Amino acid sequence: QVQLVESGGGLVQAGGSLRLSCAASGGSFSTYAMGWFRQAPGKEREFVSAISRSATFTNYADSVKGRFTISRDNAKNTVWLQVNSLKPEDTALYYCAADPVGNNWYVPVRSYEFNYWGQGTQVTVSS
Repeated sequence: QVQLVESGGGLVQAGGSLRLSCAASGGSFSTYAMGWFRQAPGKEREFVSAISRSATFTNYADSVKGRFTISRDNAKNTVWLQVNSLKPEDTALYYCAADPVGNNWYVPVRSYEFNYWGQGTQVTVSS
């Protein structure tokens, strides 16, 4: 079973950037597709981005395309989310999640596909 710990969140002005990290332990990281989700107060959790276990394929929510970039390093058991050009509507608790997929190309996007979740890191964007 894999444990996930997010970090890198914080308070930033609109237009600013952050680099969110998710460190995995206790499992075979390279066998998991990884994703980022977020949940704002009073709203449902929503998909942000995901990456295949080989790092070859990625997917992004329309709201973050061109601003956010997901990446991973299987040797470091870490996945990152570079968030640029932040907007106040990006304010949320950002979660990292792992899906034990069986191939190198699949990119899950639905929350129910992910078996393991971190505790989240808060991103707050001021206007």
